[in-house]
Amino acid sequence: MGAGGGRTAGDAGVLGTALGVVLAFSLAQGSWQWFSTYLGVTLLAVVLSFGRAPLPAPGRRAAYGRSLAAYSLVVGLCVALALAPALQRWDWLFPMPGTRSGCVEAGRYEVLRTQAALGDLAGRAGDALGYVQREQSRQAVDVCLAATTTRWLPVYALGAVLLVGAGSWAWPRFRARSTAAGSG
Repeated sequence: MGAGGGRTAGDAGVLGTALGVVLAFSLAQGSWQWFSTYLGVTLLAVVLSFGRAPLPAPGRRAAYGRSLAAYSLVVGLCVALALAPALQRWDWLFPMPGTRSGCVEAGRYEVLRTQAALGDLAGRAGDALGYVQREQSRQAVDVCLAATTTRWLPVYALGAVLLVGAGSWAWPRFRARSTAAGSG
């Protein structure tokens, strides 16, 4: 918010980015692809370039709180969108116990189900069966990991929201103390 209570030009960038993130999430289906990382990083760059973390103003605590929450939520969504494919693929970034092993089991089940579905054909076309089994297994694991990632993604987004909110709240106070100590 500007000094007169009106919106600043940076607010339009934040609102536009929020809309972009919502659209990106609503269009994301199935396995998280690396393009979502590109979208998340791009939207984050827009927010950080054109949007500004709100600054506290005397007598405007409620407006400051709302602006800080909105800014933090948008940045958190951008971070979550950027992290989604990495969470799906890298164990060290997504160490939730039992989540990945369940997806591997879903893939194994799909291999058996494919073999049973092909019945007599399985004995005559071993190469084709192997290919279909691998493909069905990969698809089952991808769907499982995508669902698991989507389920846990809000936790990572909330972490980013809390870090951005706390940092944005503390930074002006730190700068004010540093300036006061330097001039005194």
